[in-house]
Amino acid sequence: MKRFRARVNQNSTRIGLLGLALVVAVALFLLRSQALNSLGYPLDDAWIHQTYARNFAMRGEWAFLPGEVSAGSTSPLWTLILALGYRLTVPPLVFSYFLGCCLMLGIVWLIAGQLPSDLRTRPALQTGLLLVVLFEWHLIWAALSGMETLLLGLHFLVILRGLERQWDPLILGGVAGLGIWIRPDAILSIVPIAWVFLFQHSTLRESALKAIKYGVGFILFVFPYLLMNYSLGGEWWPSTFYAKQIEYAALREFNFLGRLLSMSMVPLIGVGLLLIPGMIVGVIERVRSRRWDRLASFLWVVAFITVYAVRLPVDYQHGRYMIPVIPVLFLLGYDGLWITLRGESRSSLIRILSRSWILSMFLVCFLFWIRGAEAYAKDVAVIETEMVAASKWIRANTELDDLIAAHDIGALGYFAERRILDLAGLISPDVIPIIRDESALELLIDEQGADYLMTFPGWYPHLTEGRSIIYSTSGSFSPSIGGENMTVYRWP
Repeated sequence: MKRFRARVNQNSTRIGLLGLALVVAVALFLLRSQALNSLGYPLDDAWIHQTYARNFAMRGEWAFLPGEVSAGSTSPLWTLILALGYRLTVPPLVFSYFLGCCLMLGIVWLIAGQLPSDLRTRPALQTGLLLVVLFEWHLIWAALSGMETLLLGLHFLVILRGLERQWDPLILGGVAGLGIWIRPDAILSIVPIAWVFLFQHSTLRESALKAIKYGVGFILFVFPYLLMNYSLGGEWWPSTFYAKQIEYAALREFNFLGRLLSMSMVPLIGVGLLLIPGMIVGVIERVRSRRWDRLASFLWVVAFITVYAVRLPVDYQHGRYMIPVIPVLFLLGYDGLWITLRGESRSSLIRILSRSWILSMFLVCFLFWIRGAEAYAKDVAVIETEMVAASKWIRANTELDDLIAAHDIGALGYFAERRILDLAGLISPDVIPIIRDESALELLIDEQGADYLMTFPGWYPHLTEGRSIIYSTSGSFSPSIGGENMTVYRWP
């Protein structure tokens, strides 16, 4: 009984410490953002989710523009969760920040549950490693971004937990299928599942039955998702799925290995670089011991990064598309770290290197937490002083039935509440085939009868050349990092 009470007290202390640490980790980012300019989101895309969520909660419509249903939400599940905040009348920023913090705690909890079991004999070390996860700057940035990024990362950890606990294939398939409602790339969860199935010692009949049950669970969630997109936009996938790939198609002309290396390194900037030795040690140990099934998480990371390198090789915004792999990278790195520590008594050199390794992780994590807060604050300031400012100007200075041709549309849809022709194709599918053709876009804008064009001038040099400027934000943050001011032009 005393041992049980001691363990309960120890767990309660750890939970309290981790909760307090999360508050501190998030507070620095928010305080720095408020001090630099204001609170907000570091991505314009977050306002797309908010606009869909508000229209669904208040009007019962799956629409970005009231009365016009569309398949522009990449993450229907995240949109539905955000809609709950509007029904509860919680301010959108507060609700999305709260959700991000909950996802952070969920990720830490799942990582704690999947760490090597004998690491529990070192509770101080275990707690320290979990604190490093909480202060990882990419994850905090994502938690406060208003996006579904961490929800996708959490989903992959749940899949790995299900494989470890040998969940029923029907349930596991259902969980995997549910992931596609978070983002289409969640379909890659079939990689670790198929890999583990491959190395399970089962008869052919048992394997076939498991595969069928998994397929049924998977289809039960995937088919309604595909059907919803088709009914809304005439395509099986959301319009953003096609628009993003076409918009950045030129990047696929660069050397593939260079793209793959770039996509691999972005999520490692910071403490992730110190996880690389652990990943290498862990993979080598799994191969040496022929524990092929334990390579499932590593293969998923490779598959995830490779697919993006092939189809959407963009590493902007701190590698936002790669952030979901970071929790799994922590698992892989910590696994190898613990393998090294368990053998530390063999050599004084190993003991020194192991302790230096851990101390370096804490130091690097702390330094990048500080720098990450600065990066987050600047990202928010750019969105607030450019996209949000221009959108509020349009709301105050244009007519309700005016048509705005624009790129980007998130803040515009949320704050201006005007008719929009989306030059990025997210809610205007007709744009997708001509998304990089300014001459064709000009004709389309004329045909649609747009009244204004809102964009950064450098994005569309042909469209903006010689146009009458009626408003420019004059914000200082975007030019300070090499960008431009959002500009509104009279059209034609």
